[in-house]
Amino acid sequence: MTSGASILSSPAFRTIDLRGQSLGLAQLRAVVPRLTAGDGASVEDAVRGIIEDVRARGFAALSYLAAKFDGVQQRHPRVPAEAIASALDGLDPAVRAALTESIDRARAFAAAQVPADVTVHPGAGASVTQRWVPVGRVGLYVPGGLAVYPSSVVMNVVPAQAAGVASIALASPPQKDNGGLPHPTILAAAALLGIDEVYAIGGAQAIVTFAYGIPGAHDVAGELPALAPVDVVTGPGNIFVATAKRLVKGVVGIDAEAGPTEIAILADATARPELVAADLISQAEHDPRAGSVLVTDSPELAGKVHEQLAVLATRTKHRDRVIEALSGEQSGAVLVDSLEAGIAVCDAYAAEHLEIMTADAPAVAARIRNAGAIFVGDYSPVSLGDYCAGSNHVLPTSGTAAFSSGLNVTTFLRAIQIIDYSESGLSEVAPYIRSLSDAEDLPAHGDAVDARFARD
Repeated sequence: MTSGASILSSPAFRTIDLRGQSLGLAQLRAVVPRLTAGDGASVEDAVRGIIEDVRARGFAALSYLAAKFDGVQQRHPRVPAEAIASALDGLDPAVRAALTESIDRARAFAAAQVPADVTVHPGAGASVTQRWVPVGRVGLYVPGGLAVYPSSVVMNVVPAQAAGVASIALASPPQKDNGGLPHPTILAAAALLGIDEVYAIGGAQAIVTFAYGIPGAHDVAGELPALAPVDVVTGPGNIFVATAKRLVKGVVGIDAEAGPTEIAILADATARPELVAADLISQAEHDPRAGSVLVTDSPELAGKVHEQLAVLATRTKHRDRVIEALSGEQSGAVLVDSLEAGIAVCDAYAAEHLEIMTADAPAVAARIRNAGAIFVGDYSPVSLGDYCAGSNHVLPTSGTAAFSSGLNVTTFLRAIQIIDYSESGLSEVAPYIRSLSDAEDLPAHGDAVDARFARD
């Protein structure tokens, strides 16, 4: 907790008043609550150092980093199969039932997302097909830190399995209190999903290891089995994880550079202030840097929500973390003139999670263009999506929902185009190919087609 937060007894939830103003998209993006750029350069330097070290020293570097950051001694990061099985055996039955329900719902939604192959026939003897093919191997990261996230195991693994990925590896930080292994609930969730390749690796080094792999090696104690590189890396994490994903993008595919979690709530005078406050707090609980934003055309509602925050935030378990997040520059209430203006603010903010608490909420939700996930009405809180809605909670943050999607089956698929033309099919378009190749001053392209029709 920072010193600033330690003196607060209730959230200093700020208000941004946009009433009476007509702002364009760029102006709205500039005024909505956001974290300002911090120590990005120093983080990038640190991550580049980790990349160089892991690539140069392999398992020795991972051992050093595990000792430095996690306080554990580690020779090889692979979690033994018996530890995974033991974690499942020791899982609380209520948690097991909840994870099973979450898995079942997520699988139903993921199965429905699998796209069909398509074929068109542009002419006689001509076909063009798009075939969806899974990547061969993926690395899924599940963070540790301030909380334990077995739900993120579900969210990462289920769409990869639905896509048909044959090789799935999971990494999560080693824990000193768990004998240097990831949290047992993480291991149990992996077991429920049939994942047996699990590594005790945290932070940027997990992303680097997945991207480049580590060849097998020997030390004084014997063999260190290789860790094969992957094709795609997914999963949320802190700024070091996000930076590592950005730096290895192009070596591997990534889902997104996820930042701190965020919630925006679009509400009018019909909203229940106690529910709005509870939901803002639910995301602030994640991280002192989490964003909680209310967008409303009702000053009365904003005032009542502020009152509820002052009461509820002091009662919650992680009150210091919550108060710091709600008091930060990334959080606050945005007052607008109308629902129409509120929709514009929400599209400019492009929230990871957007709740709609208005009259006729489904109709309002249908008008939103930019959001990672939209939660409609009083009985669809973000917490539902975090665990048991069937949707995926690995979502774009920091405004990236304006151009990117949440984790889904297509994250793990590639679209391959298959072109199959007969002689007559090619003959029909040969003159057009010649004309275009000459126009682009690439005559050999046209020659390659003409050669198929040359007769001795």
